[in-house]
Amino acid sequence: MDDERIIALYLARSEQAITETSKKYGRYCHCIAYNILQNDEDAEECVNDACLRTWNTIPPDRPNRLQTFLGKITRNLALNAWEKRSAEKRGAGQTSLVLDELAECVPTEETADSIAEDLVIRDVLNRFLAQLPAETRKIFVRRYWYMSPIREIAEEYGLSESKVAVTLSRTRAKLKTRLEKEGIAL
Repeated sequence: MDDERIIALYLARSEQAITETSKKYGRYCHCIAYNILQNDEDAEECVNDACLRTWNTIPPDRPNRLQTFLGKITRNLALNAWEKRSAEKRGAGQTSLVLDELAECVPTEETADSIAEDLVIRDVLNRFLAQLPAETRKIFVRRYWYMSPIREIAEEYGLSESKVAVTLSRTRAKLKTRLEKEGIAL
């Protein structure tokens, strides 16, 4: 079933929308959650929560791209679950490693001014990503959005793990330079 029909089911408040969403995007959302949580049961719970959140959000929202909408909800729920779990015990998986890697080039302090700065950072990041070669952009997004392990990225793109690691390191350095150039305090 195409996304427009699934969204129409949500708008009509048909429970079939959840079934169709799970059929079409369940594995995609599970992959996102699993890469963050490294636990099948927790990932499945996140996917279920994402379906519920989608049910509660559409309407009034009407996403342009259902896949992106679901991915973002799932990722945020998984990060919240990971944060809660890691507060209780220091976490497993890629999440700590990925967040530590990004900490060197992206500010993390929450302040009153951070909301406006977040919008500026998002704009700079979008322009930065648009200027990267396609392969570098894909590697960067796979690592820092989907939180995929370096080994998995290397296998998918037919590269060595060291090539992926070096590409990520150089791209983070370029991002840090760009953010500093744009006046974003790190």
